[in-house]
Amino acid sequence: MYARRRHAYFVLMGGCIGLFVLAWGVVRLWSVPAAVAMCLVAMVIPPVAAVVANRRGPEDRWWGAPSGDPQSDEWWDELDGKKGPR
Repeated sequence: MYARRRHAYFVLMGGCIGLFVLAWGVVRLWSVPAAVAMCLVAMVIPPVAAVVANRRGPEDRWWGAPSGDPQSDEWWDELDGKKGPR
């Protein structure tokens, strides 16, 4: 579901920003290596968030695959430019 993926994306990206802010705003005062480690972890999060946000769910339509519903398939064909409007 799109809303669930979007929510997961924003949670991951919020965690990424939070790690950066905590690393250089707070943690660096006690341990620079820990702050660097936190930034390295935060550096890995955006690609993971992009993969999570763009993953196709089981209920999502795959391009070119008919859904089995003639009315829905006709609507998608019109949107994809395969057919003109009725």
